[in-house]
Amino acid sequence: MGNRRTFIAVAAALAAQLSFAASAHADQLAEIKKKGEIVFGVLGTDEPNSFIDPKTRELVGYEIDLAKAVARKIGVKPVFKQLSVAARIPELQQGHVDVLAATLTHNKEREAQVDFALTHFVTGSKVMVRSASGITALPQLANKKVVTVRGGTQETNIRAVVPTANIVTFENTQQAFQALQQGKGIAYVNDESSLLADYGKLGPAAKNFTILPTSIGVEAIALGLRKGEKNLKGVVDATLRELETSGAANGLFNKWYGPGTRPNMAKRTFTISTDKI
Repeated sequence: MGNRRTFIAVAAALAAQLSFAASAHADQLAEIKKKGEIVFGVLGTDEPNSFIDPKTRELVGYEIDLAKAVARKIGVKPVFKQLSVAARIPELQQGHVDVLAATLTHNKEREAQVDFALTHFVTGSKVMVRSASGITALPQLANKKVVTVRGGTQETNIRAVVPTANIVTFENTQQAFQALQQGKGIAYVNDESSLLADYGKLGPAAKNFTILPTSIGVEAIALGLRKGEKNLKGVVDATLRELETSGAANGLFNKWYGPGTRPNMAKRTFTISTDKI
């Protein structure tokens, strides 16, 4: 009987473990519907993707609008939690946010950590320099102080092109951009779209700065999801496909990036169609 009791105890313990594992890996989409809200991790400091409207003090932007569309599709309330660039993936993995809408570059290295929705923006890193520096090409940044955001792909990109650059990182792009303006660096690296928005903020002072023409790589930007949540990814991707098919996606691009905006991009050069890079 001793062996039998031991077997029953072991079986019961195993069943409990399996039950706990099942609950721990419950379907995230079902949980979101149950709680009636979906929490998006956003930067809130990266115009025009997500930033604080100075008049309303509310979060607005291209990725905020995409997030709201996903919430409408699911039928829940969107909640936004501001994160630093470096904290994005850890916050998602730890379950503090449901989805990242935080200018997240989709690359092979990150595929081991998170799943990605369809690419909703394509950009490349560029460099803004102080005009008085006389710098006209990337190689001239050798041994010069270059500022950028901590935890993003920009640092990796510039190091690959100018290995000897003295990189100084900041918590967010606003701080890095301010450092350039204050003369704490000779150059500033950011995604081209955000860099154009930053340039648009300079007003008359824009004459003191130049954006170098060379793009450092091409980057696909996408919403980030926890690994293996196929149902949630399915509804997120379906939302993005519907926005593309209806023409709303192009409308959102023009609203935040198109002619007359701070980035002032002439037209969209991509479609929302794939989660492959």
